[in-house]
Parts: sequence; structure tokens; C-alpha cells
Amino acid sequence: MRIGELGKLTDTPARSLRYYETQGLIEPQRLANGYREYDDYLVDRVIQIRGLIDSGIPTRIIKQILPCLDKPREIVVEDADPELLALLARERERMTARIDCLTLNRDAIDGYMEAVSRAKTERASLGVA
Repeated sequence: MRIGELGKLTDTPARSLRYYETQGLIEPQRLANGYREYDDYLVDRVIQIRGLIDSGIPTRIIKQILPCLDKPREIVVEDADPELLALLARERERMTARIDCLTLNRDAIDGYMEAVSRAKTERASLGVA
């Protein structure tokens, strides 16, 4: 697929896709005319990369953990960088805190929607518009 199609499927601007390429996060094939051709598996990869970037993880770190994104998810690391592991632990804690906050917000929205639905049902049963 071409860059525009990948961009639409992943809601990612072409400029960002080109940046991911320069950072070594994705690698399109090049056609004879120089156009980029992206494999289908890159849709999931780009979505994962965007999620990691949105979580605050820099692309230099994302590049190091890309093997985690591949299937099968099997990584063998003989001499992991302690600084990288500490950074990833901090980022994971930050993500967990955001997930907890999002879960609370989602639950509050669910509660509100349920209350509105109950109120509508009660009004309807009383014949009140």
C-alpha cells in the first residue's frame, strides 16, 4: 500500500510515517519509480508506535523495544542496558497511572450514562416526557 493509504488506516500523517522511517521504526519497500510501498503488517506496527509515542516514550527507545512488537513475541537479550530498563520501568509506571485514570473516567461516564438511561426509563413509565 502507498503512504496515503497507510496514513488513513492508522490515522497518521504521511510526515510522521516518513519520520518513523528515518528513525528506523518502519521500513517500506521502494518501487522502481521511488514510491514507498508499505506491507500490510505495518498497519499494526504504526498503531503500536503511535501508542508508545503518545505514552511519552521517545523514538530512540521505541526502536530498541521493536522486537517486542513482532510476532512471535520472543526476545532474547544477553546484556540489557540497565539505563534502558530503568527508563522502561518508569514509563511503564506512568502508563499504568494513565490507565488507572482513564479507567476511573470511563467508569464515571458509564455511571452517568446509566443514570440518564434510568431517569428516561422512569419518566417514560410515569408518562412524563
